[in-house]
Amino acid sequence: MVVDTYIEQARTRARSEQEAIAEMRDAYKAFIRRVQKQQPEQTPSSAAGLTTAGGVTHLSADGSCTDGCRSVRRAFVETIRPHSVADIDQTESLLETIREEFTDAIAVALAPTTEALFTPNLKQMVLAEAQSRRAEATALRKALEREEAHLDDASDAVDDMVAWIVDANETPLTDLSFDTLQQRHETLASHRDYCKEVARDRQEFLQKTTNNGVDAGVRHKSLMPYLYQDFPVDHPVLATVTTLDETCQECQRTVRDHLVRRA
Repeated sequence: MVVDTYIEQARTRARSEQEAIAEMRDAYKAFIRRVQKQQPEQTPSSAAGLTTAGGVTHLSADGSCTDGCRSVRRAFVETIRPHSVADIDQTESLLETIREEFTDAIAVALAPTTEALFTPNLKQMVLAEAQSRRAEATALRKALEREEAHLDDASDAVDDMVAWIVDANETPLTDLSFDTLQQRHETLASHRDYCKEVARDRQEFLQKTTNNGVDAGVRHKSLMPYLYQDFPVDHPVLATVTTLDETCQECQRTVRDHLVRRA
């Protein structure tokens, strides 16, 4: 008998995603360090052709693209962007990637065509967004660690049940005594109760949140579509215990039929 389970696949996915998030967090750390070292450009009070909009200072059409914004774009390309576009079409423009990671305002301010100055205000905006994204990555990493630990516990419970079912299926029911059949029926009932217990525990876990201090938090339930989007099921643990419960129910019915005939 083959019992379909998805928990081991889920554990592998949770581990690999932790590694990816750790790399993204390190990329943000490197980006923040480089931006912090970047000296902002002060707006000359006597300069002609300068305008201010949305808190960002721009050069007029006869100005030139600033070194500060160019350096920040280069830092973004060399640190964050490789991780941001790892799972999507590589043709995504740099502006689109910055917009996805930060905000529209920052993406526009850093765009070459905008010709914005890298002012103290813009530097603060960029650093604040980068630090916020890094805090979110830290919270996500912690949530993934808790997901893996929960999957480990579920795996231990499921593996024991699956092993018992496979082993028990090796012996034909006709070879078992009445008392042994009764014991098997009771064991199957216990397994079904345990499946329900694992399912309740999983549902409670999904309602919880992993926080990274006061900066960011991740609801476990929100991880499921993101983490298991390529899986044949949305909830590996719940799908597995449901399958096991149905399998045990079917086995119970067969054992009960044998008991009734012998009685």
